[in-house]
Amino acid sequence: MSETPILRLIEIMARLRDPDGGCPWDIEQDFRSIASYTIEEAHEVAEAIERGDLDDLKDELGDLLFQVVFHARMAEEQGAFVFDDVAEAIAEKLIRRHPHVFGDQQIDSAEAQTANWERIKAEERARKGETDGSALAGVSRGLPALRRAVKLQKRAAKVGFDWPDSAPIFDKLREEAGELEQAIAAGDADNMEEEIGDLLFVVTNLARKLDVDPGAALRRSNHKFEERFRAMEALAAERGLELAALDLEQQDALYEAIKKQPRS
Repeated sequence: MSETPILRLIEIMARLRDPDGGCPWDIEQDFRSIASYTIEEAHEVAEAIERGDLDDLKDELGDLLFQVVFHARMAEEQGAFVFDDVAEAIAEKLIRRHPHVFGDQQIDSAEAQTANWERIKAEERARKGETDGSALAGVSRGLPALRRAVKLQKRAAKVGFDWPDSAPIFDKLREEAGELEQAIAAGDADNMEEEIGDLLFVVTNLARKLDVDPGAALRRSNHKFEERFRAMEALAAERGLELAALDLEQQDALYEAIKKQPRS
């Protein structure tokens, strides 16, 4: 029987990490140095999904899988665990957290499943000896800031600490914007950072109430800005203008001209 693709990938990783003839860059990496690449690859998966590019998604998922194999290989070298242990752990967790699929429990809605999932996670934390009884327990500090804000807000909402709808959030946005203006007027850099954080937190809350993923929304705006700015650069060059030599009013006029063009 020929080796499976995953076994081939694991063997390739072992060869890359082999002190005798492996890749010098791969050999010198550790968990900390690789962590940022793992996060980057996850974001590139999300970007491929946003573009609807399934060919690229296949490649990016491969890159992300390689990160898992990389971490597992380093753990194996330390005698901690191997890739099969990672796969077995997630398989057991999925079975444990889906008793309505792999057991005899009855769950009739996605909402009920989410509540049951959180209950099971709380039980798992208790079995590990974790004593944090807060509704916010278990929300990882390692999450991207926007994602963590959403999770914190959702947890708080489960115990009723939430706006009834999106309308009053606009009042809070105006309040936070006013506090930011005061911090700017006072020249208080630390308070500026705090107030910008508060403003972003409220915007994230608004996105949650509207069932909008704030990370996806920001990625979309980033893409739109990049697309328009590059088109603005091209338009300036077409008119024989040096963009950096134009004042803001002239640059803004070019940008507005691009905005009026139909999007491809």
